[in-house]
Amino acid sequence: MAVLPASDMERARKWWKDVFGLEPVRTDEGGDFYMVGGIPVMVYETQFARTAKNTALSLLTDDLERDMTALRVHGVTFNEYDLPGIKTVDGVVDMDGERGAWFDDSEGNIIALAQPKDASMLAQARSMLQSH
Repeated sequence: MAVLPASDMERARKWWKDVFGLEPVRTDEGGDFYMVGGIPVMVYETQFARTAKNTALSLLTDDLERDMTALRVHGVTFNEYDLPGIKTVDGVVDMDGERGAWFDDSEGNIIALAQPKDASMLAQARSMLQSH
């Protein structure tokens, strides 16, 4: 399960609905729970939201351009990086085994989209998830 902090739960709920078309599958005093690709994601309110500078959630895709286009339609802006080993062009990095892109949710959490270059890598990831 991924756990993502939020400083404003109403804003976070609106973002998850507007961007991903998701409603919480459960809400309790701990937070809201969403299902993303079969994986639970908990969004909870805390004063420490917006403090992490790392990728908090990574989503695998079989078509990076398709999914980036779909997210852009919902107002998502992809981050640009120029770091040792990571340089994006139009929001996309091309690394050894995959292509990827990063964006922030409404609460400043960094979410990645990753498309393995080798289709068998994506199939292995799906198989791994289904076996557990």
